[in-house]
Amino acid sequence: MENNRERLGSRLGFILLSAGCAIGCGNVWKFPWMTGQNGGGGFVLIYVICLLILGLPVMVMEFSLGRASQASPVRMYQKLEKSGQKWHIHGIFALLGNICLMAFYTVVTGWMIYYFIKFVSGQNTGLSFDGMISDPNVNVIFLLVAVALGFGILCFNLQGGLERVTKYMMVILLVLMVILAAHSATLEKAAEGLKFYLLPEFSKINGSVIVGAMNQAFFTLSLGIGSMAIFGSYIDKKRSLMGESVNVIILDTFVALTAGFIIFPACFTYNNGNVDAGPALLFNTMASVFNNMDGGRWWGSLFFLFMVFAALSTELAVFETILASVRELTGWNRPKGCLICGIGLFLISLTTALGYSVLHFQPFAEGTAWLDLWDFVVSTNLLPLGSLVISVFCCNKKFGWGWDNFVAEANAGKGLKVKNWMKPVFKYVVPAAILFIYIYGLITFEWK
Repeated sequence: MENNRERLGSRLGFILLSAGCAIGCGNVWKFPWMTGQNGGGGFVLIYVICLLILGLPVMVMEFSLGRASQASPVRMYQKLEKSGQKWHIHGIFALLGNICLMAFYTVVTGWMIYYFIKFVSGQNTGLSFDGMISDPNVNVIFLLVAVALGFGILCFNLQGGLERVTKYMMVILLVLMVILAAHSATLEKAAEGLKFYLLPEFSKINGSVIVGAMNQAFFTLSLGIGSMAIFGSYIDKKRSLMGESVNVIILDTFVALTAGFIIFPACFTYNNGNVDAGPALLFNTMASVFNNMDGGRWWGSLFFLFMVFAALSTELAVFETILASVRELTGWNRPKGCLICGIGLFLISLTTALGYSVLHFQPFAEGTAWLDLWDFVVSTNLLPLGSLVISVFCCNKKFGWGWDNFVAEANAGKGLKVKNWMKPVFKYVVPAAILFIYIYGLITFEWK
């Protein structure tokens, strides 16, 4: 497959696909409720710092591994590691990480589609998050819709399927966001919502907030499990990877912050400032907001259409990572790979879809379920540890790929370059910070 590797048709396609992978439920579902639960502006500040100091370097390194190897995560280390080294073991964990991510992400995507259909059909009164997640029929049907839609698009070739659909979807998503944010700015208590969202209360910043911000940064950028590496393998060397990474992070951060501009003014206007509802924030709180708003059915329809596009953009990108990895291991063509991967992911995701009804399971504290277990495996463990592995591999010549090889790949082409003064940040600050915050997170995690 490497000799006839598929290519993206344009630089814009690469940026929008990579940004689409990053932009998703992490931005529009998880980021707002994490912000609400962690005190507002202080969390946002730490999150942005983590994006710049940790997220940007890891993204550049992951793109570089993909472009240099011209392979999926399960093969890229074998192309770059020295004889006898075992870095390729991480490639298997990267594939497993993508599967674990989709084990709950596909279900959340189904929830978005369900709410959109309810609003656009005028059945939005009486919608309940608890009612939805405890209904096995709703969860299984819309999980099937989400999986079939994603792999159906990927059955076509890279440019004709994934790239073309993502380009249109991302443009519509960005337009919808601007319209919704402008509308939220006109609401009665918009100023109160934006004050909570943008002005840090430093007394609320603690270790748990920092851990949450780092994990959220890696989650929203899909770093550490090869999701960015696969798109690096689909591009040429005309543009340097630091500049492309900056473009992706700017788009990703714009969407995350704009989601907050949409949600928090509405919460303070129609929901008495209740922003700590957790994962239900997007569904219970925002549904209540739209049901009490003039023209709420149509604003709600636009909002959840935007959510569907955001969720699908990541789903498509991660599905592509899984598909490319499986195809490299098996030699299957796209349609066969899509069919088998789709069936496999649907079956695994049933744990989450039925986790609030038929398959009750409490992995941690009271109220947790399969979704929390999958999220713990991915967000708390595989994303930060994978990012740690990538940073160590790229920056250490003796037992890895080496700084010089990494910089040569990252700086090939026009655009922003990785400078030598950045080496201490990439080589020491990034892995040390990841390791420290990761260990602290495990120590303070609410196991029971």
